[in-house]
Amino acid sequence: MKKMIIASTSTIHGSGYLEYLLPTLKVFFADIKTILFIPYARPRGISYDEYTQIVKKAFATAHIDVQGIHQFKNPKEALQTAEAIFTGGGNTFELVNQLYENDILSTLKKVIENGIPYLGASAGSNICGVNMKNTNDMPIVYPPSFATLGCLSFNINAHYLDPIIGSTHKGETRETRIKEFHVFNETPVLGLREGSWLEVLGDEIYLRGKYTARLFKQNAKPLELESGDPLYL
Repeated sequence: MKKMIIASTSTIHGSGYLEYLLPTLKVFFADIKTILFIPYARPRGISYDEYTQIVKKAFATAHIDVQGIHQFKNPKEALQTAEAIFTGGGNTFELVNQLYENDILSTLKKVIENGIPYLGASAGSNICGVNMKNTNDMPIVYPPSFATLGCLSFNINAHYLDPIIGSTHKGETRETRIKEFHVFNETPVLGLREGSWLEVLGDEIYLRGKYTARLFKQNAKPLELESGDPLYL
């Protein structure tokens, strides 16, 4: 049975890394001693070691150790023997590229579906959907495919933003971009706002956090979901 926390972001305004999620994560990772961290997204281009240290510091407050997958000679074996897994944010193109480069996408999917607790934030959440086509990131590398884990039957648009009233910005909004996506694709898209996350237990999915989320379907009016609402797709 899948056990997943899929968060829009690792950090909200005025909060430390994962701080806003820690009360939830302490329950979610109860009895977990070590988390396997996937640092491939490399925010700001930082090294895997630097990124792992940031995550290690955050989880130390919950008395959980963190090991980076890059520290293992065999990443497939590391996934198969992990107690729990966290994939951090950064650039989704590079994250997906490295999952293919290391040939671990299917292994990651299998262990998640077998019930290994999984936490994803930002790019680590984007990969939970059918594909990565709704990421906001720049295509700094060219992965072999846009197909991702498919642990969800829809895509995630992390860091979803509403239009700002009175803004002089004349570029496309997130809603406009998603509508463009739906001209050519049927996959539903969930706009996940900052400070919100999904709780996945088997086939049950619930929106958590303080904010609403926006669900887009092809040829349909967007639906606003309240915190606590289940997702039926």
